[in-house]
Amino acid sequence: MSGTKRKFAVVLSGCGVNDGSEIHEATMTLLAIHRVDAEYEVFAPDMMQYHVINHLTGEEMNESRNVLVESARIARGKIKPLKSFRAESFDGLIFPGGFGAAKNLSTFAFEGEQMTVHPDVEKAVLSMHQAGKPIGALCISPVILAKVLAGVKVTIGQDPATATAIQSLGGIHKATNHREVAIDKANKIVTNPCYMLDANLVDIAEGAENTVRSMIELM
Repeated sequence: MSGTKRKFAVVLSGCGVNDGSEIHEATMTLLAIHRVDAEYEVFAPDMMQYHVINHLTGEEMNESRNVLVESARIARGKIKPLKSFRAESFDGLIFPGGFGAAKNLSTFAFEGEQMTVHPDVEKAVLSMHQAGKPIGALCISPVILAKVLAGVKVTIGQDPATATAIQSLGGIHKATNHREVAIDKANKIVTNPCYMLDANLVDIAEGAENTVRSMIELM
């Protein structure tokens, strides 16, 4: 790692809440990292996304898009394929939310507790956990951590069905309100509900920053 600044890896899942990364959550995560005087690199799996949604109408579109290429819109082109991620190069790993986390990074949107996780995502999570480094997740993405890491404590806010699914995966769910984080100190996991609650942009900004600052404290 260059210099003395902490360095985060941010994993995106496309561009747009309905079929990729939630753009507000992704942007506020990057801003939060800068606000704690840390650095980041952005990653996404090089794969075709499950489907493409017209965000004006909510209807599925008859076209195909690549998750890495779409995520590059948010990263302003500065992004790497997730398969190139190496835990030894980073102090923290964080996943913004959006349905892409449940459609592209995993299959939770379609298979619930029977979900699978993309191999590159699973490898990144396991390698950071084994290295004793903190992992953050926003919105729906904590379900990925509950699937990959047995017995972790996470939050997705207050949605009963999703909380039950997390418990079925072997996780522990903590109900939270806006801007609150759930911290699993033993596993160095920090999560925040973001748009899993009826949130506004200030809620998202403070939730992301509280997540990042809590991760810094675990480093």
